[in-house]
Parts: sequence; structure tokens; C-alpha cells
Amino acid sequence: MKNTFAAFYFGPIDYYAEMLKSENLSIEVFENFQKQTYRNRMNILGANGKLMLNIPILHNGTRLFKDLQPSYEYDWQKEHFKSIKSAYRSSPYFEYYEDDIAPFYEKKEKYLLDFNLKTIDFINQKLKLDLAIDKTKNFEKINIENDFRNQFSAKKEPQYKLPEYAQVFDEKFGFIEGLSILDLLFSEGPSTAIYLKNILK
Repeated sequence: MKNTFAAFYFGPIDYYAEMLKSENLSIEVFENFQKQTYRNRMNILGANGKLMLNIPILHNGTRLFKDLQPSYEYDWQKEHFKSIKSAYRSSPYFEYYEDDIAPFYEKKEKYLLDFNLKTIDFINQKLKLDLAIDKTKNFEKINIENDFRNQFSAKKEPQYKLPEYAQVFDEKFGFIEGLSILDLLFSEGPSTAIYLKNILK
């Protein structure tokens, strides 16, 4: 049976580590939207510590995640990209990926799901993870061992004890967990895939 995951916005490191364990997986698109989760937020590490970047949601009455639309009432894309650049411009690999990341903060996707799926596809391609991903066709009850839709909480500690890697502000804060895959990507570059696989050993 396939493992089923929620679609996150540049999800946390342990989210991708768990995906790598799955021979094939499904992304849930028919769930009701859950607030205060990685579905519309991610954590990066800035000069003042952990910083949450939140995508505002258009309140049009819909609850199904597949129909949810980001709000562009204020320019969160510009703000998010500015925060990412400020946090990671001195990291080893930011310049290497900067031009590939920029379009996420230029094009206005109609649906949050499409935006999130593109962030997952970006990580899958850049790291050559070869994740076999499809989308659910309806909402189903799933065996607990295959259900990762609510496994990764923005309010709890990561489920893995992550091996430490060099972070931009580690001299100031020590090693910080619970960050977006982007933190690892900008620090480790192509070696990110090796790091993710080593978590599972």
C-alpha cells in the first residue's frame, strides 16, 4: 500500500527523509485544510533565529485543500524571497540555486496545492531523489503505518534526531532543528540527498 503525505510548502527535512523511505507515495489532495501546519508555512533560520514564513489564504468559504487559494492582497512572495535571500546569501550553495528558486516568488499560482506540488517536484528533481509520486483520487482512511498526512507538526519537535550539519548561524544559535529542506539544500547542495539517506540508517 502506498504511503500518503500532505503537500507541504518546502517541507521540513524529516518529511523528505520519510518520503525517501517510500517506494511510491501519494500526495493527499482531498483533505480539509488544516491551519498552522507546513501546508502553508515553513521555517528558515535567519540572523535573529528561527523565522516562520506563512502563505496567507484567501477566505472564500472552501475547506478542501485542492481548492484552496493563496491570497495576494499583500506581496508575501516578495517578502518570503527577501527573507530567504537575507538568511542564506552567505550559505555555500544559495547562489547555485537562487535562479531556480526565484520563479516560485514571481509567478502567482492560483492554488496552494499546485504551488506546494511544484516545491516538492523541485526538490525531487534537484536532488535526483526519484520519488514516484501520484495524487489521491479521494479521501480515504489509511492504515496508520501508511498515513503520514499529520505526521509532521509545525508545533512539535522533528520525529527524527537529525545529524548536525553546518548552518549559517550555528556559531550564534548552535544547531537548530525543524527547518525547511531549503536550509539543508543551501548548506549541503547536491550532498543533501546523501544526508537524507543517512538519516534512515
